[in-house]
Amino acid sequence: MTNWQIKNYTNISVAELYQILRLRQEVFIIEQNCIYPDIDDKDHNAMHLLGTIDNKLIAYARLFQPDDYFQGYSSIGRVVVAKQKRGQQIGHALIKHAVHFLKTQYPHSPCKISAQAYLMTLYQSFDFIAEGNTYLEDGIPHIAMIKI
Repeated sequence: MTNWQIKNYTNISVAELYQILRLRQEVFIIEQNCIYPDIDDKDHNAMHLLGTIDNKLIAYARLFQPDDYFQGYSSIGRVVVAKQKRGQQIGHALIKHAVHFLKTQYPHSPCKISAQAYLMTLYQSFDFIAEGNTYLEDGIPHIAMIKI
């Protein structure tokens, strides 16, 4: 069973931070062959949603209060599920927890994300609406999506 926790940056242990950075590196840099820096100095301002099984990180997302990432919006970013756990609805649960947290903490703020285009259907299942055309972000097709 997946254990879900939300922590601010100062409450993340060194071991947890190592697992977070390793998972993000494995997926965003190695698997997606995207040679762009993952560490962007935004981790300090984010809340961190961690999904673990037996203290091993299997899913992760960053959560931002309004205006910290997009002006006028809360936001979800760095959404990632370990390769060996995909196809088990972990990503669905991750987004569910992220949306619930942001809606609870910031009930009057819409949420904006920069979604990888191939995941648009997943986000639409949570009532995100595509805004504009796809664009390249670090060489990968993305689309802006908003949830009111």
